[in-house]
Amino acid sequence: MQISKELEDILMNVQKPARYIGGEFNSVSKDPKSADVRFAFCFPDLYEIGMSYMGMQILYHILNKEEDIFCERVFAPALDMEEEMRRRNMPLFTLETKTPVREMDFFGFTLQYEMSFTSILDLLDLAGIPLMAKDRDESHPIVVAGGPCAYNPEPLTDFVDIFLIGDGEESLLSLCRKYARAKKKGSSKREFLLDAAKDTGIYVPSFYRVEYREDGTVERYVKTEEEAPDRVERVILEDIENAPFPTEPIVPLIETVHDRAVIETFRGCTRGCRFCQAGMIYRPVRERSPEKIIQLAEKQLKNTGHEELSLLSLSTSDYSQFEPLALELMRKCREQNVSLSLPSLRLDTFSFNVLEEIQGYKKSGLTFAPEAGTQRLRDVINKGITEEDIYGAVRQAIDLGWNHIKLYFMVGLPGETDEDLDGIAEIAQNIVAIHRNSGRGGRFNVTVSVSNFVPKAHTPFQWAAQDSPEEFARKHDYLRRKLKIKGVTFNYHDNAVSRYEAVFARGDRRCGKLLLEAYRQGCRLDGWSEHFDPEKWERAAELSGTDIDFYTTRERSYEEVLPWDIIDSSVSGEYLQKEAEKAKRAETTRDCRRGCTGCGINKRTVCRMGGIYE
Repeated sequence: MQISKELEDILMNVQKPARYIGGEFNSVSKDPKSADVRFAFCFPDLYEIGMSYMGMQILYHILNKEEDIFCERVFAPALDMEEEMRRRNMPLFTLETKTPVREMDFFGFTLQYEMSFTSILDLLDLAGIPLMAKDRDESHPIVVAGGPCAYNPEPLTDFVDIFLIGDGEESLLSLCRKYARAKKKGSSKREFLLDAAKDTGIYVPSFYRVEYREDGTVERYVKTEEEAPDRVERVILEDIENAPFPTEPIVPLIETVHDRAVIETFRGCTRGCRFCQAGMIYRPVRERSPEKIIQLAEKQLKNTGHEELSLLSLSTSDYSQFEPLALELMRKCREQNVSLSLPSLRLDTFSFNVLEEIQGYKKSGLTFAPEAGTQRLRDVINKGITEEDIYGAVRQAIDLGWNHIKLYFMVGLPGETDEDLDGIAEIAQNIVAIHRNSGRGGRFNVTVSVSNFVPKAHTPFQWAAQDSPEEFARKHDYLRRKLKIKGVTFNYHDNAVSRYEAVFARGDRRCGKLLLEAYRQGCRLDGWSEHFDPEKWERAAELSGTDIDFYTTRERSYEEVLPWDIIDSSVSGEYLQKEAEKAKRAETTRDCRRGCTGCGINKRTVCRMGGIYE
């Protein structure tokens, strides 16, 4: 089939045809015949979501710098496009060359969100690749997956051949090179997988068997191949300063979620928030120098034409030289009529010198995340901010003319009571009062957004129970009544979505049956509220025999073998247990920049952050 010609007819019948044509500025064009390895890199969501993900841009350019490797992109088609493709028997194809994905050497997925898992099955089916790994032969691409959700790979083990655990800059390139050598030698797929499993960060699930206890919990993992490691250690990119970073990122043809130049200032976090998976699995903090950041920013802006620059990290204002860097970037951005975006700011570290400078040429809503409504609960989660921090930051923002404050909270946190919910309403009300008493007048709005707590693997709360849907609904109703305050807007997340997110966040291999059945029921693009259908998911749970409460509302014991114990995040289980116990006592742990807290990362790599504030 000549996909390009067929595509011309289809694009007249679908919304946003630019999602499917490729050829964007800075995209890579190669002769496919010159490549020893062809890698289809897939973000299992719509184009405008996937093209906002910097990780894809980084890995895309790393692979394409190699003469013998060609990395091409794939995204999930919207439902109208999928309907047209299935009607015409058009297989899933790459953007760059319109090659059927089933003809590629690798089909790789980045796992950013658990509710994208059904789309992965849909994409495999569209590509004409058997869903089950055991049903594939030498003619099919090797299915690879990585990203934060790979730290509990078990729900996807029926469908994925290889998981990459940790930073992908080095491990993905190494995997492709190893495959090229295996291909030249004429090695079988099994021989390649055996060789790959010897490398750090490579998990081949078919080389392990899981045995379960009568109560349904995991008893043990049994290796079926001697070459497989007892536990899979994550890959840690130690030198981020000199790590490849795209200065010529692809410029999308349509507006994306984050339509701007993006520079990663540092990777990792020192805060130790107990609910946060990213804060644990991306340790230690590794910073780029201000000089390097400015250099990368200038090149990206020159090579893209973007009118906005954003700094990327888990907590932007925690960068050790944040204020001078931000002020210098603002100066350079102002010269080029470019705006500077500073997301992920923390109340206790945000420099109002920077804020004042921003407001001189760009003014929009400020977003802060107290996460919990009372100091007690903020101490439980180790958030590390006080009411003084919250109200002090708000007062200064209002004094500088900001008229919209966004606040992010979670409900369902371990140890939460109705008094903690009252605290959310109290904070919102007090902020409205601060503005009223400031004498500034004009319209002022506070948006309170509430997400549902989802326990994640490799965190101190990995053993905690999640609230039931009924309890979440009660808390949302309680807050809705409490937040009927003039000038306050209240938003909250869907309970059913959070429930199934929790299933896959802490699920075992048996959850693959639920996933497969959900796909058969028609579930896909479940991260979108307009596509998520709770009735289909409930039906899938019933047909697959999955006890949802077993994975969600059940508290785990420290003695239980967890499905993700096969993965070594380099943060010790002893540390996570210690933090879980401190949470029960509402005891805080210091930021590790003020002294090492003993998370265990130093056993794998040098942590340069310990005690730098002392």
